[in-house]
Amino acid sequence: MLLLSVFDCTWDLICRGKKMAYQKVNADQRAPGHSQYLDNDDLQATALDLEWDMEKELEEPGFDQFRLDSAENQNLENSETADLNLDSIQPATSPKGRFQRLQEESDYVAHYTRSAPKSNPCNFCCLSKMLCTAIILFIFGILIGYYARKNCPSNASSSGTLDLQLYQEILKTIQAEDIKNSFRSFVQLYKSEDDTEISKKIKTQWTSLGLEDVQFVNYSVLLNLPGPSPSSVTLSSSGQCFHPNGQPCSEEARKHSSQDLIYSYAAYSAKGALEAEVIDVSYGNADDLKRIKKMKNTTNQIAFLKLGKLPLLYKLSLLEKAGFGGVLLYIDPCDLPKTANLSHDTFMVSLNPGGDPSTPGYPSVDGSFRQNRSNLTSLLVQPISASLVAKLMSSPKDRTKNGVCSPLELPNNEERMVNLQVQTVTKFKTVTNVVGYLKGLTSPDRYVIVGSHHHTAHSYNGQEWASSTAIITAFIQALMLRVKRGWRPDRTIVFCSWGGTAFGNIGSYEWGEEFKKVLQRNVVAYVSLHSPIRGNASLYSVASPSLQQLVAEKNNFNCSRRSQCPETNVSSVQIQGDADYFINHLGVPTVQFAYEDIKALEGPSFLSEALFLKHATKIEEMDPFFNLHETITKLSGEVILQIANEPVLPFNALDIALEVQNNLKGDQPNTHQLLALASRLRESAELFQSDEMRPANDPKERAPIRVRMLNDILQDMEKSFLVQRLPPGFYRNILYHLDEKKSQFSILLEASEHCKSLPSNETLQEALSEVLNSINSAQVYFKAGLDVFESVLVGKN
Repeated sequence: MLLLSVFDCTWDLICRGKKMAYQKVNADQRAPGHSQYLDNDDLQATALDLEWDMEKELEEPGFDQFRLDSAENQNLENSETADLNLDSIQPATSPKGRFQRLQEESDYVAHYTRSAPKSNPCNFCCLSKMLCTAIILFIFGILIGYYARKNCPSNASSSGTLDLQLYQEILKTIQAEDIKNSFRSFVQLYKSEDDTEISKKIKTQWTSLGLEDVQFVNYSVLLNLPGPSPSSVTLSSSGQCFHPNGQPCSEEARKHSSQDLIYSYAAYSAKGALEAEVIDVSYGNADDLKRIKKMKNTTNQIAFLKLGKLPLLYKLSLLEKAGFGGVLLYIDPCDLPKTANLSHDTFMVSLNPGGDPSTPGYPSVDGSFRQNRSNLTSLLVQPISASLVAKLMSSPKDRTKNGVCSPLELPNNEERMVNLQVQTVTKFKTVTNVVGYLKGLTSPDRYVIVGSHHHTAHSYNGQEWASSTAIITAFIQALMLRVKRGWRPDRTIVFCSWGGTAFGNIGSYEWGEEFKKVLQRNVVAYVSLHSPIRGNASLYSVASPSLQQLVAEKNNFNCSRRSQCPETNVSSVQIQGDADYFINHLGVPTVQFAYEDIKALEGPSFLSEALFLKHATKIEEMDPFFNLHETITKLSGEVILQIANEPVLPFNALDIALEVQNNLKGDQPNTHQLLALASRLRESAELFQSDEMRPANDPKERAPIRVRMLNDILQDMEKSFLVQRLPPGFYRNILYHLDEKKSQFSILLEASEHCKSLPSNETLQEALSEVLNSINSAQVYFKAGLDVFESVLVGKN
């Protein structure tokens, strides 16, 4: 009876002629794009609004209308919008301007005080009824709020915290022992003549783990292989003949030559014989050649060339222009870590810039026109061991004095005549990629590509491919355990094991060329697992400028869990491996973690272009308990999960502009226009970066369409920096440096060196134009992004 009396009084009050001041906020009256995300927290917010407006009604019966705009402002001030649980649009947490989630005010308690009615006095009975109504509604609102809050956790503890917990749950299942067992099982297949058996094992294992749609992607490509017997170098003066490792030539050695001897060669080199003088050109840069040409005739001579400091393809192009006919390529022991005793070891290099040489720029699918390109240079190129170089130079065996290593060099007053014979054969063979997909839940048309590579017919770097394959398999295993429990990432993750990597990243190039149109539109990032264990001293990370901040955060977090923490080392430098196509032809943000030796990091760059035959014991000597493998798997895995699952891509626009400005520092000629344009680029990037905050501060901007627009801009930021004209071996993506020691744009550095020996500065002007157009394109791109967002806001208003 009491309840009936109360509600009778309430209805009587409503019927007195005054209009109710509150209106129900439901899905139809919300801002466009928000209805689908309404949840129990919204019910709580609605109940609180209902209670508040009922109080206002009771206090001021003359209040005529509720204003939607002021209600929205009030909601923003009280941070009630934080109760929207947008699980599918979780913001990132970068300090430099990515989305920040509003934190709900804790222990919110609203105190309502009633004032006496200003008109129409009621009798005591009516006042009692009104008081009872207010008390019951107040209690009813508290109960609704309590149960709504109990059933739906607040945003303060959701979003990033829940996702971080999810990532850790996935990654904690990764164990070093499992990676070691996987590594050893792959190594057992090392002696296979081609990659068929290994590809089948990878596909079978990935499928058994639950990965969807695992398939072979095959290409028939032109491979350059060594001849039936090893190449040789003969001293003309004495007639002494040597194999590439310094072993004397003999019939016995030719008959029973090991794979190490046969596979010491330069893939896609010219083949034949050449007898000529050997000229020491050191590292073969422009200054070295300028000095040599003043002293000797270089036409059709053979160069002693050290690997390192500059891309090999670039140095060979300089030697070709200088008229050389052959190259004896070696690594100076002084450039290697003291622990690396490789003086007698032979190695392989590839002169292929990328992909199938018979189908340059287009995929090797059935029916494609095949060009006859058995060699990609006119030079006879032969890699040789440091011990053979010492014999040919008559250098003393011990070149270390007082702890200082003396580099190998041929005295200027001495001449050496040698006969160089290079034997190779070209064959069409099938290269196999293994590709598997984990389809995304909300954005299945956006791809995060994870790439490793597998053994291809006596591939080099020994079993480092097995480390790469074991790591990607371990992450798939951990990921699929969670997927089987009902979870999926927002974006599709594509797992790739590439074939033909040692011959010029052939598998990844052909796949990229075949699906180029799709990949240009859909790929958001590439995570490389190429050669993850090269040493055991220091974690070395390479990342695109837009991803450096994310990688540094992961490095620091990993460092905090270790007793000794070296300085965070993240840079954007040219790297070896299958990331090449995605960086240079698609402009995709890329990241790679690896362990290195300190000496290797301090020494010349590009020594990794040499592919040595290492044995499995080498990998296990460097990481006997596979703890380094586990660390690489978890670091890479967390980056993959964050990129694949965060609603807003964790890329930093401003860091690209800062990188451009840093590249123009120093005493560089003719860069005043570039500096002015770079300043405008930074201004646009700063505005764009600040605009990334708006969806976190304004509920109207949290609509999926706005997040999708923002992500589309973020994923294509680096495409503006792909240039067309550049020296051989240099990255088309000019945001990447040659090495950590050079922070300027690499094409400007090369053009400046090139112009020193020429009367015209045309080459420098072309390089300046390429850089200027790239910066201008990026500035226009950011500005267009801002204009799009402004247009959407105006349209909504």
